[in-house]
Amino acid sequence: MINFRTDLATERTEIYKKTEGIEGTINGIETQKKDINDKISVEIVKIINEEGERAIGKPKGIYTTIDIKGLKIAQEDEINQSAQVLSEELKNIIESHIDKQGEILIVGLGNETVTPDALGPKTINEIEVTRHFINYMPQYVKEGTRMVSAISPGVLGTTGIETVEILQGVVQNTKPKLVIVIDALASRSIERISSTIQISDTGIVPGAGVGNTRKEISEKTLGVPVVAIGIPTVVELATLISEGIDIFIERLQEKAESNDYLNKLQQNDKYEEVKEALNIGDYNMIVTPKEIDGLIENMKEIVSQGINLAM
Repeated sequence: MINFRTDLATERTEIYKKTEGIEGTINGIETQKKDINDKISVEIVKIINEEGERAIGKPKGIYTTIDIKGLKIAQEDEINQSAQVLSEELKNIIESHIDKQGEILIVGLGNETVTPDALGPKTINEIEVTRHFINYMPQYVKEGTRMVSAISPGVLGTTGIETVEILQGVVQNTKPKLVIVIDALASRSIERISSTIQISDTGIVPGAGVGNTRKEISEKTLGVPVVAIGIPTVVELATLISEGIDIFIERLQEKAESNDYLNKLQQNDKYEEVKEALNIGDYNMIVTPKEIDGLIENMKEIVSQGINLAM
């Protein structure tokens, strides 16, 4: 079985094709890509049957990936434009499940005291909630305003309660028509750290990308549709070294293009070989860039603005 070690459907698709030597499409999976401008592109992966599910280990549904280049030095207009793209893609998914007045609960997953895991709680602080106004001061609310509530339930290590158990109680009492969860993800590419947004309508399994799997948050466990917004903030050490080897090989190949061994080494997925060579076992490390504070702030603005616009 392939050890994908990533939460991103688009990366899993690439890894599966590379591992299986597939040039074209994967049975059970449809993909389409569009460029918004020279910095923003959108790729949609649709898993349409069980064969597609088995191939990349993701449930049937839609996975929309927004890639944003140069986010480290993003200006305000670029953040606003990225938020607009996110809003449009999010609205498409939301409106395929509920009507324009359906109540939505927004959930920020993660630990605010751990920067790479703080995206969800930080974003929640910027969400324009309306549920209390509509319930208690309806005369001050514009007619047709969607009811929105928000919560940051913390993590199992600090609450002692599985996140899905908290959300089951909230959903049972507040009765939203749809839940949006925001979480930090793991990636197999350092280029995607805090520069990629994945939106899916299949819910989420917190911690799956870093081998710390928690109970899933989905329509199956909550009883209402769950849309997940995730941003990669970490990569595994073996992944980082594997990409470094790729760069090293490319430089060597400039002087030794006929070296069959180097060509073969670069073509293969080296993750397992690197992990075994490092002998890191249970002590494998998850790493994040030194600029993660600023990147989280950028992504918080993009995600919160995008959600507020979509609402």
